[in-house]
Amino acid sequence: MPMIRIDPLTASAFAPFGDVLEAAGGPDRIINRGFCGRWHDRAKLDFGPDGRAGISIFRAEPRALPYTLDLVERHPDGSQAFLPMHEQDWLVIVAEDAGGTPVNFRAFRAAAGQGVNFHRGTWHGVLTPLHEPGLFAVVDRIGPTPNLQEFTLDPPITVGP
Repeated sequence: MPMIRIDPLTASAFAPFGDVLEAAGGPDRIINRGFCGRWHDRAKLDFGPDGRAGISIFRAEPRALPYTLDLVERHPDGSQAFLPMHEQDWLVIVAEDAGGTPVNFRAFRAAAGQGVNFHRGTWHGVLTPLHEPGLFAVVDRIGPTPNLQEFTLDPPITVGP
């Protein structure tokens, strides 16, 4: 079974696939009479001409490492953001596209406080928390067309530390 290693999640390494959402470095603005830092407009949200933004709450079962990756998905009509509602690290898996087939897989360990926004059409793994409670807010496209394509990996890929 092919294996990929897990890298730390950084904005530069993840840039081809989407945006890293985190309060790193200094804030862009200080608001609320100096009591709040704002990291402004950090994701390229894309919901297409007939879509709108929707926020859903997901609770995913934690996974153990090494993890067997056998399913990836993408959203052809809009971006999708995973925003953890917990203070635990979690796994982010992405792949490049080669004519409708995911290739060149990458795995990242998102630190506590890091979320991601996948660009439209980016192949990615399902929500993969490594700890309880696996609770996420997900911002994605709500619209009249199906916005999900799944791809089963045969053989699966082992994702390890």
